[in-house]
Amino acid sequence: MANYDYDLGIIGGGAAGLTAAAGAAQFGAKTLLIEKSDRLGGDCLHFGCVPSKTLIRTAGVWALAKRSAEFGLPALALHPVDLGVVMDRVKAVIDTIQRHDSPERFCGLGAEIRFGNPVFADDHVVEVDGKRISAKNWIVATGSSPVTPALEGLAQVPFWTNETVFSQRTLPSRLIVLGGGPIGLEISQAFARLGSKVVIVEFMDQILGPEDVDMAEILKVRLEAEGVKILTRTKAVKVESRGSTILLTMASVAKDGPSTIIEGDALFLSTGRKPNIGDLALDKASVIFTPRGIPTDAKMRTNISHIYACGDVNGQLPFTHVAGYEAGIALTNAVLHLPRKADYSKIGWCTYTDPEVASIGYNEKRARKEGLEYRSIEESFADNDRALAEREPLGKIKILLGSKDKLLGCQIIGAHAGELIHEWIIAQNGGVKLSTMAGAVHVYPTLSEISKRIAGRVFADKLFSDRTKGILKFLFNLKGRACTLPDG
Repeated sequence: MANYDYDLGIIGGGAAGLTAAAGAAQFGAKTLLIEKSDRLGGDCLHFGCVPSKTLIRTAGVWALAKRSAEFGLPALALHPVDLGVVMDRVKAVIDTIQRHDSPERFCGLGAEIRFGNPVFADDHVVEVDGKRISAKNWIVATGSSPVTPALEGLAQVPFWTNETVFSQRTLPSRLIVLGGGPIGLEISQAFARLGSKVVIVEFMDQILGPEDVDMAEILKVRLEAEGVKILTRTKAVKVESRGSTILLTMASVAKDGPSTIIEGDALFLSTGRKPNIGDLALDKASVIFTPRGIPTDAKMRTNISHIYACGDVNGQLPFTHVAGYEAGIALTNAVLHLPRKADYSKIGWCTYTDPEVASIGYNEKRARKEGLEYRSIEESFADNDRALAEREPLGKIKILLGSKDKLLGCQIIGAHAGELIHEWIIAQNGGVKLSTMAGAVHVYPTLSEISKRIAGRVFADKLFSDRTKGILKFLFNLKGRACTLPDG
């Protein structure tokens, strides 16, 4: 049997890598994690989830302050925002969490951390700064980076991505955002609330392309009400700078559409992600990869069975919680030798705009694409007492039901949708019946009651049908209606 330096080697110190390292070390596997930057935490901590949600919270407080009169309070005279101070808070939150992701903490768990640029020498060996390191199994968890689109003039124009936006110190008066996906929308709303005039340029015919049109439209109405201009079915043709002003030439995606020019003081790119695989020399390990990432099976194995790929780098679902989930799958197979497989049908996700957009399972787009027969039921936030008390009536919950009213999926747009979706994630993962959800006593008044109410509606038509009334009248001699409204 070959003698390797480590039981498990991990490349990448983000969500997937750190999850795998902590778990493997605590199971007793000799574990090494190699990170090419000078700090752990990955994109999520430094350029993604943590800074964006911190910024979103700050912008949300500011937006709420502007609405004070809606709550019966005096209107407030607010001073202009100092973006530098806002970003200082963002950095402080990152630094606090960074202490949790320290080499010392992982050493305490039993995992070794090294910083350097790993390159595969063969399928068991990587080289880091001239040193050869072998491991019985490897996990590639190098994440992804923002895509720079092929746009004429872009190389000569300053622009932001998620990797640079949180280091900005001056709030732009006008911000142009390319891309109407989750990242672009979150940044757009945050900057608009802080005081920027924002224009979103989106190639597709709606924002949040994978989501149902009705959900995306609700968010679009809110963003436009807050002053964000949204241009769908629009392509960026050319960008140039004139002094400190950025000029973007756009055209309709329709053929022979006229071109127009908009001006901005900053340009934010949110046009997709690409896997970080270019400098790993994967070919020397005979690992197959594509521009989309490193393909894996359900056990997270690449075509080389002792090399795994987790997180954004494998091209599956680009979410931090999915990266951690996949790391657990790989760890179970590589270290515990238990044949655990990933099941993405029970994974939820959320876009942290206001209102939030959360989902699990099938929505109508995906159901139609797969030819599924379904019916949908909706419940409005405007009919929820807590939503009215908090002046958050915008939004709805929608569930899709298949044969015999089997739950296919749930979508929520509204206040705290990212929290509310977890009742449905548990239902999907635990096989909880809708009758159980409808019968569970929910605390009043809460937004969570909307889930109980929509689950109850699945049974309402049968429960309160004319047939049921007829049976009860026959059995118990019930007398029927006590009051009838006049016509009109």
